[in-house]
This record gives sequence, C-alpha cells and structure tokens, in this order.
Amino acid sequence: MTTDAFLADCRARLAFDLLSNTWNAVVLWALRDGPRRPVELRGRIGGISSKVLTETLRRLQSNGLVDRQAHPGAPPRVEYRLTALGRTLLAPIDAVGAWAFEHGDELMAAQESEGTTTLRSPSE
Repeated sequence: MTTDAFLADCRARLAFDLLSNTWNAVVLWALRDGPRRPVELRGRIGGISSKVLTETLRRLQSNGLVDRQAHPGAPPRVEYRLTALGRTLLAPIDAVGAWAFEHGDELMAAQESEGTTTLRSPSE
C-alpha cells in the first residue's frame, strides 16, 4: 500500500473514507463511554434510522473498529463496543468536532452568503 494520497490504495484515503461518512464518526463517538445496545444508540443519536444504524455498525465492525457481542437469553441481546483500534479514532473525531465548534459560525455564514443555508442530511 502506498502513501501517495492521490492513489486509490493510499492509507490516508482509507482513513478519510472512514471519517467522511457522517454516521461512522457519530456512532464511534456514541460508543466512547462503553458498550451500547442498538436501541440505546438510536436514543443517543438523533436522526439515525434503524437501517442506517445497522449498516453503519456492520461497516465499522468489518473495519475492525467495533466489536459485536451477542448475549444469550430470551430475547437475545446484542451490544456493540469500540475495539482498541476504534478508540484510536476518538482523538481525531474530537479534534474535528472542536474545529467545527470553533468555526461553525463561519461555515454557516459562508453557506448563507452562497444561498446554501440548508445542510444536506447524511442519508442524501
């Protein structure tokens, strides 16, 4: 794998691809305090559908960022937790969030001046 950011197999592009999906970072952040059941995650995350949450959890699991643990019983219970690798993304997500908090007004002002005041939803 190369380190040239313009090539398709670059590691940096893999990371940017992970973070460019809005729901990936949101779900990782929602899991930062410990394991959660899907219903708990939906309660913490506004605007995410069950389908999108399931797709996001599967994507994060396939990338080694989230671990799925099934608990026996009736009804069966499933929890998701961050892996050690998933925890390494919390600092970059926090940094992007801090940047957005600091510069959010500037972004919104630029959108208003361009007539694009409405942000597209992550599902679009």
